[in-house]
Amino acid sequence: MRREPPATTPEKIGFLLLPRFAMVAFFSAIEPLRIANRLGGKTLFQWQVISRDGHPVIASNGMSLEVDTALEDAGDVTSLAVCASFEPRRAIDDALLEWLRAREQSGCVLGGVDTGCYALAAAGLLADSTVTLHWECLPDFRQRFPHIDAVESVFEVDRSSFSCAGGSAAIDMSLDLIRRRHGEALCTRVREQLVHDQGRLPASRQRDPVTPADPLLERAITLMESRLESPLPIGALARELGVSWRRLERLFSQHLDTSPQRAYQAMRLEHAHQLLTTTSHSVVQIGLACGFTSPSSFARAFRRQHGVTPSQLRRMAVSNPA
Repeated sequence: MRREPPATTPEKIGFLLLPRFAMVAFFSAIEPLRIANRLGGKTLFQWQVISRDGHPVIASNGMSLEVDTALEDAGDVTSLAVCASFEPRRAIDDALLEWLRAREQSGCVLGGVDTGCYALAAAGLLADSTVTLHWECLPDFRQRFPHIDAVESVFEVDRSSFSCAGGSAAIDMSLDLIRRRHGEALCTRVREQLVHDQGRLPASRQRDPVTPADPLLERAITLMESRLESPLPIGALARELGVSWRRLERLFSQHLDTSPQRAYQAMRLEHAHQLLTTTSHSVVQIGLACGFTSPSSFARAFRRQHGVTPSQLRRMAVSNPA
């Protein structure tokens, strides 16, 4: 899954399965590669499935999956995906962390599938990376590893790591790999075999926006949406709604697990995402239209939420039209 192509082909990828890994995400990562081999007429990708002791691993659905080898006997691979799901921290110990560090030092690019980034973060291997993982675990991950840039995107790939949110996001990440290595035509043929919709960009969101469950919250969100270009201070927003600032804070925390400030900025950045991918307005104009007076602050905030800068998203949208 590494960004840079390996020196030789076929490309060798390892999948380390931790107990209770997400089987749907693992198979979603593997199947596009298998189909690419078949349609390409030769072995473009090889994979090795690894467990701690070489024994079968029980997935989160209760099914047992055979593996190829144990940690100590694993062969050389250019990329290694740590596959996890529920309770990823229970499978992490010093021996595993040392093994991951040794792999990284040997030149292998490491990544996480679903919640696999917990192990990489604990090993200290994500300091300079932007990563993603399943949205349910993002708040806890950010609290435990505040120095790591964790975003709610579908997948992330950079020079030193890769990650995806699990589920069908693994298909998008593998399709992106096929496209980068072997071209758009093969990627499209694989996608058609999978009966998969147009591949999502890395910065695509994992979830649709939440529908408010409280009338006051709905009023607050409607008011925010009406003032995206010139955002109201939260105190002024509370006064418009006829409530205290503290009550507004509690309302957003209770229903959306966030603050009014963060929710407001997220709306503005979602609007910016839409404008960047559907209009020809300049990045500066879009930033101003979404309430950002400084291009640098717009770029930083956008990257934190979407995993790429506004300019990078614009380039990807142009090169990957819907």
